Amino acid sequence: MMINDNILPPKLILLDAVGTLFGVRESVGDIYSKIAQKWGVNVCPKTLNQAFYKSFSAATPMAFPGADMAEIPQLELAWWRDIAAESFKAVGVFQEFSDFPKFFDHLYQEFATAEPWVVYPDVIPTLTKWRNCGIELGVLSNFDSRLYPVLEVLDLGGFFSTVTISTEVGAAKPDPKIFAVALEKYDFQPGEVLHIGDSLTADYEGAKSAGIAGVLVERDTPSTPDKASYSTLAEIEFNCDR
Repeated sequence: MMINDNILPPKLILLDAVGTLFGVRESVGDIYSKIAQKWGVNVCPKTLNQAFYKSFSAATPMAFPGADMAEIPQLELAWWRDIAAESFKAVGVFQEFSDFPKFFDHLYQEFATAEPWVVYPDVIPTLTKWRNCGIELGVLSNFDSRLYPVLEVLDLGGFFSTVTISTEVGAAKPDPKIFAVALEKYDFQPGEVLHIGDSLTADYEGAKSAGIAGVLVERDTPSTPDKASYSTLAEIEFNCDR
């Protein structure tokens, strides 16, 4: 499917990371549960997964306006540790950890490796095609600074000229500020840029509020048929011959 065969391809595509380029290999609950088991804490992965997403959804945006850059790694860790603690408290096993901060340090570092993640099969072929088409590529994500090593170990880093993350900007999608900061790294106008992500609010509507075209990639069942929505990146095609 071609977005519009009557227009040139965008000069720049900004892509979300988790849920767009790569996802969790199992579920968050599975990974949390497996590592907790090594600490002698047994918990149902499905129940823990539900608790995690409830805690994650209730959390404040992962952005730290005014924070010194040197403080950001510890602020990121504390943000995630609070979500994890609330998740384990919700399923009634938090008190079983002999040293929760130490356990969480282990858990946190796990997600900086390739082990929990899987690159969607359409991603590398599509990014290669877009790059060969002359399109500049960047990452725009509400993830934390672990994204840099994760992109490298997943063999994705070489595709992107820039990476913009909410914790370093001090604003998270859908805030227009993070889109503006990403654009400042290039000499392109908003109308020459496309943002692709998996969140209707953060990605599609966020891009629109920043004056950028947005496209949704809903890898499960599409829930927004009235929007520019696709199930894979491979479905998003451009006429590079024009």
